Amino acid sequence: MSMHKINLYSLRITPALIAVFLASGVALSSCDTRQSVLRNRQKQAIREVNAREIPVGNKPIAIIGALVIDGNGDAPMENGCVIVSEGKISAIGITGEIKIPDGAEVVDAQGMTLLPGFIDAHFHLDRVKDLPAKFLQHGVTSLRDPGAWIEAYDEERRSGRQMPRLFLSGPHLDMFPPAYPNDAYIVRDATEAANQVHRMIDSGATVIKIYFRLPPDIIRAICEAAHSRGIPVTAHLETTEAMEAIEAGLDGVEHITSFGLSLISQWEGEKYRRAVLADNNARKQGRYEVWKLIDPDGPMADSLARFLVKKGTFVTPTLGPFEYRLPQPIKNGGDTSALHQFESDKQEPDSARWMGFNRMKALTAKLRKSGVAIVVGSHSMIPYAEEGWAYQREMELLVESGLSNAEVIVAATMENARFFGVADKLGSINEGKIADLVLLKGNPLINISDARNIERVMLNGAWVPR
Repeated sequence: MSMHKINLYSLRITPALIAVFLASGVALSSCDTRQSVLRNRQKQAIREVNAREIPVGNKPIAIIGALVIDGNGDAPMENGCVIVSEGKISAIGITGEIKIPDGAEVVDAQGMTLLPGFIDAHFHLDRVKDLPAKFLQHGVTSLRDPGAWIEAYDEERRSGRQMPRLFLSGPHLDMFPPAYPNDAYIVRDATEAANQVHRMIDSGATVIKIYFRLPPDIIRAICEAAHSRGIPVTAHLETTEAMEAIEAGLDGVEHITSFGLSLISQWEGEKYRRAVLADNNARKQGRYEVWKLIDPDGPMADSLARFLVKKGTFVTPTLGPFEYRLPQPIKNGGDTSALHQFESDKQEPDSARWMGFNRMKALTAKLRKSGVAIVVGSHSMIPYAEEGWAYQREMELLVESGLSNAEVIVAATMENARFFGVADKLGSINEGKIADLVLLKGNPLINISDARNIERVMLNGAWVPR
Protein backbone atom coordinates (compact mmCIF):
# COMPACT_ATOMS: atom_id res chain seq x y z
CA MET A 1 0.00 0.00 0.00
CA SER A 2 1.37 3.42 -0.89
CA MET A 3 2.03 5.93 1.87
CA HIS A 4 -0.21 9.03 1.92
CA LYS A 5 0.03 12.31 3.82
CA ILE A 6 -2.71 13.68 6.02
CA ASN A 7 -3.39 17.21 7.38
CA LEU A 8 -3.09 17.07 11.17
CA TYR A 9 -3.99 20.65 12.08
CA SER A 10 -7.67 20.08 12.78
CA LEU A 11 -7.33 16.62 14.32
CA ARG A 12 -7.02 15.67 17.97
CA ILE A 13 -4.13 13.23 17.89
CA THR A 14 -4.31 10.29 20.31
CA PRO A 15 -2.19 7.11 20.52
CA ALA A 16 -5.17 5.11 19.25
CA LEU A 17 -5.58 7.38 16.25
CA ILE A 18 -1.87 7.15 15.44
CA ALA A 19 -2.14 3.36 15.54
CA VAL A 20 -5.02 3.49 13.07
CA PHE A 21 -2.96 5.72 10.75
CA LEU A 22 0.03 3.42 10.88
CA ALA A 23 -2.09 0.32 10.34
CA SER A 24 -3.58 1.97 7.28
CA GLY A 25 -0.16 2.87 5.85
CA VAL A 26 -0.60 6.62 6.42
CA ALA A 27 2.64 8.52 7.04
CA LEU A 28 2.72 11.28 9.66
CA SER A 29 5.03 13.46 7.57
CA SER A 30 6.87 16.27 9.35
CA CYS A 31 5.91 18.66 6.58
CA ASP A 32 2.28 18.23 7.63
CA THR A 33 2.77 19.31 11.22
CA ARG A 34 0.81 22.19 12.68
CA GLN A 35 3.59 24.64 11.78
CA SER A 36 3.44 23.62 8.13
CA VAL A 37 -0.30 24.09 7.99
CA LEU A 38 -0.08 27.46 9.74
CA ARG A 39 2.41 28.72 7.18
CA ASN A 40 -0.10 27.99 4.46
CA ARG A 41 -2.97 29.85 6.10
CA GLN A 42 -4.02 33.15 4.56
CA LYS A 43 -2.05 36.06 5.97
CA GLN A 44 -4.05 38.71 7.76
CA ALA A 45 -3.80 42.29 6.49
CA ILE A 46 -2.95 44.57 9.40
CA ARG A 47 -5.87 46.94 9.48
CA GLU A 48 -7.42 49.05 12.21
CA VAL A 49 -10.71 47.62 13.48
CA ASN A 50 -12.51 50.95 12.98
CA ALA A 51 -11.28 51.64 9.44
CA ARG A 52 -14.81 51.90 8.03
CA GLU A 53 -15.82 54.32 10.78
CA ILE A 54 -13.27 57.00 9.85
CA PRO A 55 -14.54 59.51 7.27
CA VAL A 56 -12.34 60.39 4.30
CA GLY A 57 -11.67 64.04 3.51
CA ASN A 58 -13.84 65.08 0.58
CA LYS A 59 -12.05 68.25 -0.53
CA PRO A 60 -8.44 69.17 -1.24
CA ILE A 61 -6.49 70.97 1.49
CA ALA A 62 -3.25 72.94 1.12
CA ILE A 63 -1.19 73.53 4.27
CA ILE A 64 1.32 76.28 3.48
CA GLY A 65 4.24 77.94 5.24
CA ALA A 66 4.82 75.25 7.87
CA LEU A 67 8.03 73.70 9.08
CA VAL A 68 7.51 70.15 7.81
CA ILE A 69 9.02 67.30 9.84
CA ASP A 70 8.48 64.17 7.77
CA GLY A 71 8.90 61.48 10.47
CA ASN A 72 11.69 59.72 8.58
CA GLY A 73 14.43 61.64 10.38
CA ASP A 74 15.29 63.81 7.37
CA ALA A 75 16.11 67.50 7.76
CA PRO A 76 12.91 69.53 8.21
CA MET A 77 11.54 71.53 5.28
CA GLU A 78 11.07 75.22 5.97
CA ASN A 79 8.18 77.10 4.38
CA GLY A 80 6.76 73.77 3.31
CA CYS A 81 3.56 73.08 1.45
CA VAL A 82 1.61 69.83 1.79
CA ILE A 83 -1.36 69.08 -0.45
CA VAL A 84 -3.99 66.61 0.73
CA SER A 85 -6.54 65.08 -1.66
CA GLU A 86 -9.04 62.26 -1.13
CA GLY A 87 -7.57 61.36 2.22
CA LYS A 88 -3.96 61.08 1.09
CA ILE A 89 -0.89 63.24 0.75
CA SER A 90 -0.73 64.15 -2.94
CA ALA A 91 2.18 66.63 -3.07
CA ILE A 92 4.97 68.04 -0.89
CA GLY A 93 7.28 70.93 -1.63
CA ILE A 94 8.18 74.54 -0.98
CA THR A 95 5.32 76.99 -0.69
CA GLY A 96 4.96 78.86 -3.97
CA GLU A 97 6.59 76.09 -5.99
CA ILE A 98 3.63 73.70 -5.86
CA LYS A 99 0.33 74.29 -7.61
CA ILE A 100 -2.58 74.45 -5.20
CA PRO A 101 -5.66 72.65 -6.57
CA ASP A 102 -8.65 74.76 -7.52
CA GLY A 103 -11.16 75.00 -4.70
CA ALA A 104 -8.70 73.79 -2.06
CA GLU A 105 -8.96 74.91 1.54
CA VAL A 106 -5.76 76.87 2.18
CA VAL A 107 -4.38 76.78 5.73
CA ASP A 108 -1.72 79.35 6.60
CA ALA A 109 0.68 77.55 8.93
CA GLN A 110 3.40 80.19 9.23
CA GLY A 111 5.21 79.76 12.54
CA MET A 112 3.84 76.26 13.00
CA THR A 113 5.16 72.72 12.56
CA LEU A 114 3.49 69.96 10.58
CA LEU A 115 4.22 66.35 11.57
CA PRO A 116 2.80 62.90 10.87
CA GLY A 117 0.10 61.92 13.34
CA PHE A 118 1.51 60.48 16.54
CA ILE A 119 1.24 56.70 16.95
CA ASP A 120 0.80 55.25 20.44
CA ALA A 121 2.18 51.74 20.82
CA HIS A 122 0.86 51.12 24.34
CA PHE A 123 -2.58 52.48 25.14
CA HIS A 124 -5.12 51.28 27.71
CA LEU A 125 -8.74 52.36 28.13
CA ASP A 126 -8.33 52.36 31.93
CA ARG A 127 -12.12 52.68 32.25
CA VAL A 128 -11.89 56.39 31.46
CA LYS A 129 -14.73 57.65 29.28
CA ASP A 130 -13.77 59.23 25.95
CA LEU A 131 -10.04 58.64 26.53
CA PRO A 132 -9.29 57.65 22.90
CA ALA A 133 -11.09 60.77 21.68
CA LYS A 134 -9.03 62.93 24.05
CA PHE A 135 -5.82 61.40 22.74
CA LEU A 136 -6.92 62.18 19.18
CA GLN A 137 -7.49 65.80 20.12
CA HIS A 138 -3.91 65.82 21.39
CA GLY A 139 -2.42 64.50 18.15
CA VAL A 140 -2.50 60.70 18.58
CA THR A 141 -4.05 59.53 15.31
CA SER A 142 -3.32 55.80 15.78
CA LEU A 143 -3.14 53.72 18.90
CA ARG A 144 -2.52 50.11 19.81
CA ASP A 145 -3.98 48.51 22.91
CA PRO A 146 -1.75 45.51 23.64
CA GLY A 147 -4.05 43.56 25.87
CA ALA A 148 -7.80 44.15 25.95
CA TRP A 149 -10.76 42.35 24.45
CA ILE A 150 -11.69 43.98 21.17
CA GLU A 151 -15.26 44.16 22.46
CA ALA A 152 -14.04 46.44 25.27
CA TYR A 153 -13.94 49.24 22.71
CA ASP A 154 -17.53 48.79 21.55
CA GLU A 155 -18.96 51.51 23.79
CA GLU A 156 -16.30 54.01 22.70
CA ARG A 157 -16.95 53.19 19.06
CA ARG A 158 -20.69 53.71 19.55
CA SER A 159 -20.21 57.03 21.33
CA GLY A 160 -20.25 59.09 18.13
CA ARG A 161 -17.00 60.81 19.10
CA GLN A 162 -14.24 60.59 16.57
CA MET A 163 -11.28 58.59 17.76
CA PRO A 164 -7.89 57.41 16.49
CA ARG A 165 -7.27 54.37 14.32
CA LEU A 166 -7.66 51.41 16.67
CA PHE A 167 -5.04 48.70 16.24
CA LEU A 168 -6.15 46.18 18.84
CA SER A 169 -4.77 42.89 20.10
CA GLY A 170 -7.54 41.09 21.88
CA PRO A 171 -6.79 39.89 25.43
CA HIS A 172 -3.20 39.28 26.38
CA LEU A 173 -2.19 35.64 26.82
CA ASP A 174 -1.35 34.66 30.37
CA MET A 175 -1.21 31.64 32.68
CA PHE A 176 -3.01 31.12 35.96
CA PRO A 177 -3.30 33.17 38.10
CA PRO A 178 -3.46 36.08 35.64
CA ALA A 179 -2.26 39.51 36.73
CA TYR A 180 -5.25 41.23 35.11
CA PRO A 181 -8.10 38.72 34.78
CA ASN A 182 -10.47 41.07 32.93
CA ASP A 183 -7.96 41.59 30.12
CA ALA A 184 -6.46 38.10 29.89
CA TYR A 185 -7.06 34.81 28.14
CA ILE A 186 -5.55 31.96 30.15
CA VAL A 187 -3.61 29.35 28.19
CA ARG A 188 -2.29 26.11 29.64
CA ASP A 189 -0.07 24.71 26.91
CA ALA A 190 1.39 25.49 23.50
CA THR A 191 -1.49 24.00 21.52
CA GLU A 192 -4.12 25.97 23.38
CA ALA A 193 -2.04 29.13 22.96
CA ALA A 194 -1.55 28.69 19.20
CA ASN A 195 -5.24 27.99 18.66
CA GLN A 196 -6.19 31.11 20.59
CA VAL A 197 -3.81 33.17 18.47
CA HIS A 198 -5.72 32.19 15.34
CA ARG A 199 -9.06 32.94 16.96
CA MET A 200 -7.91 36.42 17.94
CA ILE A 201 -6.49 37.17 14.50
CA ASP A 202 -9.73 36.00 12.91
CA SER A 203 -11.51 38.49 15.19
CA GLY A 204 -9.36 41.41 14.03
CA ALA A 205 -6.27 41.35 16.26
CA THR A 206 -3.36 43.25 14.70
CA VAL A 207 -0.80 42.16 17.30
CA ILE A 208 -0.53 39.41 19.89
CA LYS A 209 0.47 40.32 23.44
CA ILE A 210 2.15 37.83 25.78
CA TYR A 211 2.12 38.33 29.53
CA PHE A 212 4.94 37.54 31.88
CA ARG A 213 3.98 34.08 33.19
CA LEU A 214 4.39 32.33 29.84
CA PRO A 215 7.60 30.29 29.40
CA PRO A 216 9.68 30.29 26.19
CA ASP A 217 8.21 27.09 24.70
CA ILE A 218 4.70 28.54 24.75
CA ILE A 219 6.03 31.88 23.50
CA ARG A 220 7.58 30.05 20.55
CA ALA A 221 4.27 28.39 19.63
CA ILE A 222 2.49 31.74 19.83
CA CYS A 223 5.06 33.45 17.63
CA GLU A 224 4.97 30.70 15.02
CA ALA A 225 1.19 30.88 14.83
CA ALA A 226 1.07 34.69 14.66
CA HIS A 227 3.91 35.01 12.15
CA SER A 228 2.23 32.49 9.87
CA ARG A 229 -0.57 35.05 9.59
CA GLY A 230 1.75 38.07 9.22
CA ILE A 231 0.95 39.39 12.71
CA PRO A 232 3.67 40.63 15.13
CA VAL A 233 4.05 39.51 18.74
CA THR A 234 5.03 41.65 21.69
CA ALA A 235 5.36 40.87 25.38
CA HIS A 236 5.48 42.11 28.93
CA LEU A 237 8.10 39.83 30.47
CA GLU A 238 9.67 40.44 33.92
CA THR A 239 9.62 36.77 35.03
CA THR A 240 10.83 35.35 31.71
CA GLU A 241 14.32 36.35 30.67
CA ALA A 242 14.05 38.69 27.70
CA MET A 243 16.74 37.25 25.45
CA GLU A 244 15.29 33.74 25.79
CA ALA A 245 11.85 35.08 24.90
CA ILE A 246 13.17 37.01 21.90
CA GLU A 247 15.01 33.90 20.68
CA ALA A 248 11.59 32.22 20.77
CA GLY A 249 10.33 34.74 18.22
CA LEU A 250 9.18 37.99 19.85
CA ASP A 251 9.08 41.10 17.67
CA GLY A 252 8.75 43.59 20.51
CA VAL A 253 9.10 44.09 24.24
CA GLU A 254 6.73 46.22 26.32
CA HIS A 255 8.14 48.13 29.31
CA ILE A 256 11.80 48.75 30.01
CA THR A 257 11.29 46.76 33.23
CA SER A 258 10.96 43.60 31.12
CA PHE A 259 14.77 43.54 30.85
CA GLY A 260 15.42 43.25 34.60
CA LEU A 261 16.35 39.56 34.61
CA SER A 262 18.78 40.15 31.73
CA LEU A 263 20.74 42.73 33.70
CA ILE A 264 21.28 41.29 37.19
CA SER A 265 22.76 38.10 38.57
CA GLN A 266 20.60 35.00 38.32
CA TRP A 267 20.73 34.71 42.10
CA GLU A 268 19.15 38.16 42.57
CA GLY A 269 16.82 37.66 39.63
CA GLU A 270 15.43 34.39 40.96
CA LYS A 271 14.42 36.03 44.24
CA TYR A 272 12.42 38.62 42.32
CA ARG A 273 10.99 36.06 39.91
CA ARG A 274 9.72 33.80 42.69
CA ALA A 275 8.21 36.73 44.56
CA VAL A 276 6.24 37.84 41.50
CA LEU A 277 5.14 34.33 40.57
CA ALA A 278 3.78 34.00 44.10
CA ASP A 279 2.14 37.44 44.18
CA ASN A 280 1.57 39.72 41.19
CA ASN A 281 1.70 42.77 43.47
CA ALA A 282 5.31 42.03 44.38
CA ARG A 283 6.24 43.85 41.17
CA LYS A 284 5.11 47.24 42.45
CA GLN A 285 8.06 47.88 44.72
CA GLY A 286 10.13 44.86 43.73
CA ARG A 287 10.94 46.14 40.24
CA TYR A 288 12.58 49.24 41.73
CA GLU A 289 14.62 47.07 44.11
CA VAL A 290 15.82 45.15 41.05
CA TRP A 291 16.58 48.22 38.99
CA LYS A 292 18.62 49.96 41.66
CA LEU A 293 21.08 47.04 41.24
CA ILE A 294 21.44 47.47 37.47
CA ASP A 295 24.48 49.05 35.82
CA PRO A 296 23.32 50.63 32.53
CA ASP A 297 26.95 50.94 31.42
CA GLY A 298 28.06 47.47 32.44
CA PRO A 299 28.85 44.43 30.30
CA MET A 300 25.40 42.85 30.75
CA ALA A 301 23.75 45.98 29.38
CA ASP A 302 26.25 46.02 26.49
CA SER A 303 25.44 42.41 25.66
CA LEU A 304 21.69 43.07 25.78
CA ALA A 305 21.98 46.08 23.50
CA ARG A 306 23.99 44.14 20.89
CA PHE A 307 21.48 41.30 21.02
CA LEU A 308 18.46 43.59 20.51
CA VAL A 309 20.12 45.30 17.56
CA LYS A 310 20.97 41.95 15.97
CA LYS A 311 17.40 40.68 16.42
CA GLY A 312 15.76 43.92 15.28
CA THR A 313 13.57 43.96 18.39
CA PHE A 314 11.27 46.93 18.98
CA VAL A 315 11.27 48.30 22.54
CA THR A 316 8.42 50.31 24.06
CA PRO A 317 9.95 51.69 27.30
CA THR A 318 6.73 53.20 28.79
CA LEU A 319 8.76 55.22 31.27
CA GLY A 320 5.69 57.19 32.34
CA PRO A 321 4.09 54.63 34.68
CA PHE A 322 7.42 54.11 36.48
CA GLU A 323 8.32 57.78 36.88
CA TYR A 324 9.23 58.83 40.40
CA ARG A 325 9.93 62.32 41.67
CA LEU A 326 11.43 63.18 45.02
CA PRO A 327 8.95 64.77 47.42
CA GLN A 328 8.98 68.55 47.35
CA PRO A 329 8.09 70.80 50.27
CA ILE A 330 4.77 72.62 50.07
CA LYS A 331 5.30 76.38 50.16
CA ASN A 332 3.04 78.54 52.27
CA GLY A 333 -0.09 79.32 50.29
CA GLY A 334 0.57 76.50 47.80
CA ASP A 335 -2.27 74.54 46.26
CA THR A 336 -2.06 71.23 48.09
CA SER A 337 -4.61 69.67 45.72
CA ALA A 338 -2.53 70.34 42.59
CA LEU A 339 -1.37 67.42 40.47
CA HIS A 340 1.90 65.77 41.57
CA GLN A 341 2.11 67.77 44.83
CA PHE A 342 3.76 65.89 47.69
CA GLU A 343 3.42 66.51 51.41
CA SER A 344 7.05 66.26 52.50
CA ASP A 345 6.15 65.92 56.17
CA LYS A 346 4.12 62.77 55.41
CA GLN A 347 6.15 61.12 52.66
CA GLU A 348 9.80 60.20 52.91
CA PRO A 349 11.91 59.95 49.75
CA ASP A 350 12.05 56.41 48.34
CA SER A 351 15.67 55.92 47.35
CA ALA A 352 15.00 52.61 45.60
CA ARG A 353 12.36 54.20 43.34
CA TRP A 354 14.56 57.20 42.65
CA MET A 355 17.62 55.12 41.77
CA GLY A 356 15.64 52.47 39.91
CA PHE A 357 13.74 54.91 37.73
CA ASN A 358 16.87 56.83 36.79
CA ARG A 359 18.54 53.60 35.74
CA MET A 360 15.51 52.73 33.61
CA LYS A 361 16.00 56.06 31.84
CA ALA A 362 19.73 55.48 31.45
CA LEU A 363 19.23 52.04 29.91
CA THR A 364 16.62 53.40 27.50
CA ALA A 365 19.11 55.97 26.25
CA LYS A 366 21.86 53.35 26.02
CA LEU A 367 19.70 51.04 23.92
CA ARG A 368 18.83 53.83 21.48
CA LYS A 369 22.45 54.97 21.21
CA SER A 370 23.36 51.37 20.39
CA GLY A 371 20.85 51.33 17.53
CA VAL A 372 17.85 49.62 19.15
CA ALA A 373 14.45 50.56 17.70
CA ILE A 374 12.72 52.57 20.43
CA VAL A 375 9.04 53.48 20.05
CA VAL A 376 6.63 55.64 22.04
CA GLY A 377 3.87 54.13 24.17
CA SER A 378 1.93 56.21 26.68
CA HIS A 379 0.28 53.67 29.00
CA SER A 380 -2.62 56.17 28.97
CA MET A 381 -2.92 57.06 32.66
CA ILE A 382 0.32 57.77 34.50
CA PRO A 383 1.26 59.52 37.76
CA TYR A 384 2.75 62.70 36.35
CA ALA A 385 0.47 63.57 33.44
CA GLU A 386 -2.98 65.07 33.35
CA GLU A 387 -5.69 63.01 31.68
CA GLY A 388 -5.08 62.77 27.93
CA TRP A 389 -1.47 63.98 28.02
CA ALA A 390 0.46 60.81 28.89
CA TYR A 391 1.81 60.52 25.33
CA GLN A 392 3.49 63.92 25.45
CA ARG A 393 4.88 63.15 28.90
CA GLU A 394 6.44 59.97 27.51
CA MET A 395 8.06 61.97 24.72
CA GLU A 396 9.49 64.36 27.30
CA LEU A 397 10.80 61.50 29.44
CA LEU A 398 12.58 59.98 26.45
CA VAL A 399 14.32 63.31 25.83
CA GLU A 400 15.14 63.64 29.53
CA SER A 401 16.68 60.15 29.31
CA GLY A 402 19.10 61.24 26.61
CA LEU A 403 17.39 60.66 23.25
CA SER A 404 17.47 63.58 20.87
CA ASN A 405 14.25 65.40 20.02
CA ALA A 406 14.57 64.15 16.44
CA GLU A 407 14.94 60.54 17.61
CA VAL A 408 11.83 60.83 19.75
CA ILE A 409 9.79 62.24 16.87
CA VAL A 410 10.84 59.34 14.63
CA ALA A 411 10.03 56.91 17.47
CA ALA A 412 6.58 58.48 17.75
CA THR A 413 5.84 58.25 14.04
CA MET A 414 7.72 56.15 11.48
CA GLU A 415 9.35 53.72 13.89
CA ASN A 416 5.99 52.95 15.44
CA ALA A 417 4.46 52.48 11.99
CA ARG A 418 7.15 49.87 11.33
CA PHE A 419 6.40 48.17 14.64
CA PHE A 420 2.69 48.07 13.77
CA GLY A 421 3.41 46.72 10.28
CA VAL A 422 1.74 49.69 8.55
CA ALA A 423 4.76 51.70 7.40
CA ASP A 424 3.55 51.51 3.80
CA LYS A 425 0.59 53.77 4.60
CA LEU A 426 1.24 55.61 7.87
CA GLY A 427 4.05 57.14 9.91
CA SER A 428 5.56 59.77 7.61
CA ILE A 429 4.74 62.71 5.38
CA ASN A 430 5.33 61.16 1.97
CA GLU A 431 3.32 61.30 -1.23
CA GLY A 432 0.72 58.57 -1.41
CA LYS A 433 0.49 57.99 2.33
CA ILE A 434 -2.69 58.49 4.33
CA ALA A 435 -3.04 62.08 5.51
CA ASP A 436 -2.92 61.68 9.29
CA LEU A 437 -1.24 64.91 10.35
CA VAL A 438 -0.63 67.12 13.37
CA LEU A 439 -0.22 70.89 13.16
CA LEU A 440 1.23 72.51 16.25
CA LYS A 441 2.67 75.80 17.42
CA GLY A 442 6.39 75.94 17.99
CA ASN A 443 9.13 73.52 17.01
CA PRO A 444 9.45 70.18 18.84
CA LEU A 445 12.94 69.72 17.38
CA ILE A 446 13.97 72.56 19.69
CA ASN A 447 11.55 71.97 22.57
CA ILE A 448 9.87 68.57 22.73
CA SER A 449 7.16 70.02 24.98
CA ASP A 450 5.89 71.96 21.98
CA ALA A 451 4.20 68.65 21.09
CA ARG A 452 1.58 69.81 23.60
CA ASN A 453 0.75 72.92 21.56
CA ILE A 454 -1.76 71.22 19.29
CA GLU A 455 -3.36 73.58 16.78
CA ARG A 456 -5.20 71.12 14.51
CA VAL A 457 -5.33 67.37 13.91
CA MET A 458 -6.05 65.70 10.57
CA LEU A 459 -7.32 62.13 10.26
CA ASN A 460 -7.81 60.50 6.86
CA GLY A 461 -7.47 63.85 5.10
CA ALA A 462 -10.15 65.61 7.16
CA TRP A 463 -9.71 67.99 10.08
CA VAL A 464 -10.83 66.54 13.39
CA PRO A 465 -13.58 68.73 14.92
CA ARG A 466 -12.36 70.60 17.98
